[in-house]
Amino acid sequence: MDIFPKSANEEVSGLRYFARMLDKIRLHARGELHSDYHKNLGHPQAADGALCNFLRVNYEGLRQRVLEGGSDEEVLAWCYQKGRRLNEGDIFVWNNFASKIGWRDWATPTLQRRKKELGISDRDDIQTMGDLFDYEEGRRK
Repeated sequence: MDIFPKSANEEVSGLRYFARMLDKIRLHARGELHSDYHKNLGHPQAADGALCNFLRVNYEGLRQRVLEGGSDEEVLAWCYQKGRRLNEGDIFVWNNFASKIGWRDWATPTLQRRKKELGISDRDDIQTMGDLFDYEEGRRK
């Protein structure tokens, strides 16, 4: 049985994608993260790297903190201590950015290529990378 990371839409203290990033770190450490996900772990031009940059934390430092244990909320508190604390406006901006990755941006070619590879080019309801993740990972039919 395949194990997939949490949905990109899941929130921790109102922040989208953070739970997925931490879940990927934990799954990878246990050897349970499919190799398809490995190349984007912490990559600066992928959602992991973008969120780390937005929080002003180093991905490797975050990875080490996650592996020390603790809840997602505790790890987010660590990010706020080591990087910058996001205010309501920051979270609003991030969530809107994260919810649209793949829609008319740098990730659009990847989204279109993956849809073609999966034989779902005609699926107009899959417009973002989050939509695609949910489809590929069985959360969306």
